[in-house]
Amino acid sequence: MENYDIIIIGAGPAGLTAGMYAGRQNSKTLVIDKAMAGGLGLEVPMMQNYPGFDLIAGMELIQKMKAQSENYCEILENTVIDSIEKTDEGFHIMTKNSPLLMSSDDEGIKEFFTKTIILATGASHRHLNVPGEKEFLGRGVAYCATCDGMFFIGRDILMVGGGNSAAQEALYLKNLGCNVKLVHRRNELRCEHHLQKALEDNGIEVLWNSTIEEIKGDLSVNSVTLLRDGVKEDYQTDAVFIAIGDDPSNDLAKELGVDLDEEGYIIADKKQATNIDGIFSAGDITGGVKQWIVACGEGAVAAMSAYNYFNLL
Repeated sequence: MENYDIIIIGAGPAGLTAGMYAGRQNSKTLVIDKAMAGGLGLEVPMMQNYPGFDLIAGMELIQKMKAQSENYCEILENTVIDSIEKTDEGFHIMTKNSPLLMSSDDEGIKEFFTKTIILATGASHRHLNVPGEKEFLGRGVAYCATCDGMFFIGRDILMVGGGNSAAQEALYLKNLGCNVKLVHRRNELRCEHHLQKALEDNGIEVLWNSTIEEIKGDLSVNSVTLLRDGVKEDYQTDAVFIAIGDDPSNDLAKELGVDLDEEGYIIADKKQATNIDGIFSAGDITGGVKQWIVACGEGAVAAMSAYNYFNLL
């Protein structure tokens, strides 16, 4: 069994930053991810709002962050947490290989002990699960208006959703100079009244009782099949932005008894501490503003708080 001061679960922007900050305090630190390092950051085709870079792809920034973090901590990718047991001294963790790597005779079972855990397990976009959604990701299909909206100034966008996030992102895109319409499956929106009024005041049309059945294009999106009031039609658009909610990756938090809010996100204080001694959290799993730079900031705070915690034991 290998012993660590801090084990970070999740190697997205929050987890990688936490690994770097923890390791720089001379803490023996391990970052574990069930897939490749990067999380949802790998989906970002281009960013223009990350400090220090006029334009950078998410994958390129993840590669830079991973290489920098590896100077200070270990990173274990494609590794699934099989179990976590809290003891009086800390946490006993069992892992195994991701199913994609697992062979019949080698599950890659490993055993670790740590004094502190940082949960940076993130969240996943809810998908439409329609033909073309996966194929055109980064080529007209997007889940983040602040990340990708600048690429569609002056062009036509369909924003899918009816809640606060969809309305806010539609307004953001409109203010950028995009020609945006909202696609909603019902005949009334779920977003707050002031957002509904803002949509009306900004002239954002809502396509009521509508769902997207297929996303189509050549090199990039150029149209969708829209089911509107029970009738299918081809609808021209340059992009489809999807804001139908996120699903927090909170299985481990639930297993450990970490308090969650009503939406399933981890509740953490300003030190990123949870209700369980020795467990901290950072990044999209904490809800709030889901931006790369916010995740990095929370990762840094969580790492420093974890370091201070185990040094006071």
